[in-house]
Amino acid sequence: MKRGKKYQEAAKKVDKTKLYSLQDAAQLVKDCAYAKFNETVEISVFLSLKKSQTVRDTVVLPNQFQAQKKILVFAKGDKAQEALDAGAAYVGDTDLIEKVRSGWMDFDVAVATPDMMKDVGRLGPILGRRGLMPNPKTHTVTFDIKEALAELNKGRVEFRADKTGVVHLAIGKVNMDAAAIAENAKVTIDEIIRKKPVDAKGDFVLSVALSSTMGPGVPVDFKSIQ
Repeated sequence: MKRGKKYQEAAKKVDKTKLYSLQDAAQLVKDCAYAKFNETVEISVFLSLKKSQTVRDTVVLPNQFQAQKKILVFAKGDKAQEALDAGAAYVGDTDLIEKVRSGWMDFDVAVATPDMMKDVGRLGPILGRRGLMPNPKTHTVTFDIKEALAELNKGRVEFRADKTGVVHLAIGKVNMDAAAIAENAKVTIDEIIRKKPVDAKGDFVLSVALSSTMGPGVPVDFKSIQ
């Protein structure tokens, strides 16, 4: 793929023959950013996974960089009140389910209590394709609504390996300090390693790279982190 002049100039700053420390990689990503907007910093972790294996969970990033999320909670009774007290943007049960079914999607995250999932499950075709379906594996199906919303507001994000075994995750913005970006990256890598399948053999993490939305990838010395 042919790249523009700005990208090519940025790419010259990256020595592809070396592996950078997280701190140096984060700083280099900032130095390579050239877009007029505040680019997102992403981490890409290439894993050794069999077709039968997957890696999926959530991680709470220590340094927040996104606007506060609009959280929708499917709950009733005391749990609905708990959700309102915890700062949920929208709370309801059958009324909210019908509203979503009619096409309304003005929220960023959906959480549900377990007793609501029988009804919420009918929204699978709508929420599933947008990655918004509540799921116990991502701690969005829970009776502990207060804790779930606290973690989501602190920066809890979901990660999942794609079909090629790569986890892509936004971990910051280029206007953040390099140290904050590096810390978010380390927490992410540590959490991914903790989710190594029990039957995985040999090296689990094959490569790690940081990049900005428009910039080149910067290879990271992930073995020094482990």
